[in-house]
Amino acid sequence: MTKTIRPLLAITLLAAVLTGCASGPKYAEVADAIPAIKPGQGRIYFMRSTSVFGGALQPEIQLNNHVVGKSQPGGFFFVDRPAGPYRAKTSTETVMALDFSLYPGEVKYVRTEAAFGLLLARIGFSLLDASIAEEELQDLSYTGRPIAPVTPVAPMAPAAAR
Repeated sequence: MTKTIRPLLAITLLAAVLTGCASGPKYAEVADAIPAIKPGQGRIYFMRSTSVFGGALQPEIQLNNHVVGKSQPGGFFFVDRPAGPYRAKTSTETVMALDFSLYPGEVKYVRTEAAFGLLLARIGFSLLDASIAEEELQDLSYTGRPIAPVTPVAPMAPAAAR
């Protein structure tokens, strides 16, 4: 390696390590607070495993041209949307996209992952089977919007006591 590439590589690796991992509560800590899917809607989980490669690259994820979150290593988030056709995409040195349909009550799991590009890493998409995705979610941190905690509902008092 040339003398100018070594420092650049060291800085890039250090940046990836320092900025690479999502922080937040683990899936098990928020699972009970995730609300039920509303009628006519489906849920889309976006998830990315922890990896040193491409860790500093955390592009926004768009769903039908609306930003819904970021692809963060070690993180996940979800969005609920009406049933219909969707296109998830990110843009780094090139646009990467995934087209799919969402049905009422359906849950889709979309993995984002870094891949080699010409100049930069790219963030690509793949749909995961629920059994694989649910296992992977256990190790990931929630990076989405705050979830209202689930509060237990007290039972109603018997009619005679009211």
